[in-house]
Amino acid sequence: MIPRRAFIGILGFGLLAEPRCANAQASAKPPLVGWLSGFAARGDSLFFKAFTDGLREFGYVIGQNVLVDTRVPERDKLEQYQDFARQLVAQSVAVIVAANPDSLEAVTKATRTIPVVGLDLESDPVARGWVASLAHPGGNVTGFFLDIPEMSGKQLQFLQEVKASLARVAVLGDPRVNDLQFRSTNVAARGAGLVIQSLRVRNSSEIQHAIAEAARQRADALVALTSPLVAYSLRLIADAALKHRLLAICPFVPDFAEAGGLLAYGPDFPDLFRRAGAYVATILKGTNPRDLAVQRPTKFELVINLKTAKALGLTIPPSLLLRADQVIE
Repeated sequence: MIPRRAFIGILGFGLLAEPRCANAQASAKPPLVGWLSGFAARGDSLFFKAFTDGLREFGYVIGQNVLVDTRVPERDKLEQYQDFARQLVAQSVAVIVAANPDSLEAVTKATRTIPVVGLDLESDPVARGWVASLAHPGGNVTGFFLDIPEMSGKQLQFLQEVKASLARVAVLGDPRVNDLQFRSTNVAARGAGLVIQSLRVRNSSEIQHAIAEAARQRADALVALTSPLVAYSLRLIADAALKHRLLAICPFVPDFAEAGGLLAYGPDFPDLFRRAGAYVATILKGTNPRDLAVQRPTKFELVINLKTAKALGLTIPPSLLLRADQVIE
């Protein structure tokens, strides 16, 4: 889902390899879009394909009338975000797509003028000072940000539907980016009459121990928050939850369920990237990002892994199965 090695390049799908005279290149040079993300920018990437679909809906085709300069840092090398952001600014890109909190932090430090379309599940853009308000961003940043409180409540609801006796839930996340989600999940848990145990981890080597400790303290279930660390570690989390017989849910849909997690419930990520592509196209056509309202995800999906349910000795209620967008058997 997120690559292990850095990838830097300009995607032109043939345009750059086609010889043209210098004057023709100067007169017909397409705009250059910067891509800074932990997500791969390749034609076979589901998210990048969705992004290109959003561009195409507004008449932009990569390699024909738009180019994309892609910067994908190596895993665990967060310092590369700052370097890559500065490089994109130096390239005088027309728009930058920043698809996680690290990339947004780097890009907003590197430029206050180049338009930025952000996709961020962990941050409050107003509290971070990136936008003046959701309806009227007022600066060079706009994009798509997750409304976590409502989603946290739904995740806990699904866990309670699977196990009516649910009492204690462990919440796994990275304190560097997940403070907002920890707080929101705690609030939702109090409303549902559940006890929360926070598992704050900073690297993958801490995950197994944290989940084992949650099980020792008699947790019934595990909620894994969104963060680059969690995204890198979906199978590790799913395997540890199953080993310690914890019901587990995570917003990375469908990846967490496909990795063996019991439930995945979260935003439709390809839809977010498609909408981001549409925002980029709108900016390329002349709209100022300060006039493009920050938006929330509008589509959410539920995926259930029945193999994991069977391994845990659980029977998924038919009412929940009927609401699932996908069931893994």
